[in-house]
Amino acid sequence: MVPLHWCLLWLLLPLSSRTQKLPTRDEELFQMQIRDKAFFHDSSVIPDGAEISSYLFRDTPKRYFFVVEEDNTPLSVTVTPCDAPLEWKLSLQELPEEASGEGSGDPEPLEQQRQQIINEEGTELFSYKGNDVEYFISSSSPSGLYQLELLSTEKDTHFKVYATTTPESDQPYPELPYDPRVDVTSLGRTTVTLAWKPSPTASLLKQPIQYCVVINREHNFKSLCAVEAKVSADDAFMMAPKPGLDFSPFDFAHFGFPSDNPGKERSFLAKPSPKLGRHVYARPKVDIQKICIGNKNIFTVSDLKPDTQYYFDVFVANSNSNTSTAYVGTFARTKEEAQQKTVELKDGKVTDVFVKRKGAKFLRFAPVSSHQKVTFFIHSCLDAIQIQVRRDGKLLLSQNVEGIRQFQLRGKPKAKYLIRLKGHKKGASMLKILATTRPSKQPFPSLPEDTRIKAFDKLRTCSSATVAWLGTQERNKFCIYKKEVDDNYNEDQKKREQNQCLGPDTRKKSEKVLCKYFHSQNLQRAVTTETIKGLLPGKSYLLDVYVIGHGGHSVRYQSKVVKTRKFC
Repeated sequence: MVPLHWCLLWLLLPLSSRTQKLPTRDEELFQMQIRDKAFFHDSSVIPDGAEISSYLFRDTPKRYFFVVEEDNTPLSVTVTPCDAPLEWKLSLQELPEEASGEGSGDPEPLEQQRQQIINEEGTELFSYKGNDVEYFISSSSPSGLYQLELLSTEKDTHFKVYATTTPESDQPYPELPYDPRVDVTSLGRTTVTLAWKPSPTASLLKQPIQYCVVINREHNFKSLCAVEAKVSADDAFMMAPKPGLDFSPFDFAHFGFPSDNPGKERSFLAKPSPKLGRHVYARPKVDIQKICIGNKNIFTVSDLKPDTQYYFDVFVANSNSNTSTAYVGTFARTKEEAQQKTVELKDGKVTDVFVKRKGAKFLRFAPVSSHQKVTFFIHSCLDAIQIQVRRDGKLLLSQNVEGIRQFQLRGKPKAKYLIRLKGHKKGASMLKILATTRPSKQPFPSLPEDTRIKAFDKLRTCSSATVAWLGTQERNKFCIYKKEVDDNYNEDQKKREQNQCLGPDTRKKSEKVLCKYFHSQNLQRAVTTETIKGLLPGKSYLLDVYVIGHGGHSVRYQSKVVKTRKFC
């Protein structure tokens, strides 16, 4: 690409008092100009030897031009789609004859020369449709006006273009080794180690490069541009340009050329142009990670999820030109979680279990004798926990347990039960679990379906509060405790502060109100009341009722906060 004649500048650029000068490889200011991104921002001229980035509206073609004045000139054009497939073609038109006194007649008017370029279709040299980084390379190109036309039919998108007449010496993109594959050399539950052969750009050409590793769970990427588009979906990188601010209106329709048929855009796919100023909505963030690691060609990715498929891409980037080339990516599935030791449950014995945050524990219950029913008693001490019970592989139960729950399942001769306990995402879990085929002999006390404590508002005084709770047909010991708390004390504070499995032996003696036995064969009458005296006026108290079984295990009812009257 050599300097254009002034008449060609007038053909390609709209008339303006400030005519833009086309940069070429022969100009002294070329290197300074290509560093100035705004220099080519409004231009449809492709500079020689510099990568440009631009934006396409869906179904709106965009054209770029450059001139080769001498025959047998090497030519290379590279188009990089970012986040959408592109349709693009490169065509060649003959240059109009120069207007000079040496011609056989008067020079053609400028308007007629412009019209000549629009009316001539030119010779198509190359076309492509897809989202790969694609090249047009010719060692000997004829002189003429070259036109690059691009179109996105899926959505608005970014792309990059690089063109040069000195491809042998430029080498803007880092080279790949003879084997450009990324290999997985080690695979674990949460880690994957990758290795690849180094780029000759660093070892032979001594150019500064760095490798960037990209990890995601969707697919491999074909360019770093596509990665950046995905990561920066809601950043300025992916915002649609605003007409009149980010580029000249002539970039939209006719590139400054008048049209014989106003309102109809000439497109090689004959699709209608969308209206300007369309809204662009930010896409949701995706689970993708990009890590640049310098010039190392071995890298271990950590903090992955077990038994999950990941896609890995490696890009070699030239630190000077800011261009990059993609290795052939790979994918791998991390190993499954290691099989945990299964805890054996004994019939009628209480087992304490600790489950890490988001962790899991497996328990096994294999009754020795035949049985008609199996009872599971779960007492969750801290955060809620999820329990799943399978009998000989068949799922029988799957529920979240908070506090105290009892499940009774139908039995089966010689059946084996697998219990899976999954911890809460907010914190670790502690629980007591009992499995038995003889629920009448369990060490835990029997509980009513409703373990709430009811307070009688009308019976409140300045120094006392009256409460009631339900019992069962089994004679049990009940102990009630009180504790003064702040007025803003709530149930969430209670859960954070107290281990639900702690018994009355952990309470202060001064907090004990009384203990008593009671039961009733008539469940409708299995209710008891108690008046707590010696309270202070206008104070809040936390009341707890513990029921203690024959085996010494205690269960606390749901705590209740009461407040005495301030004035009596």
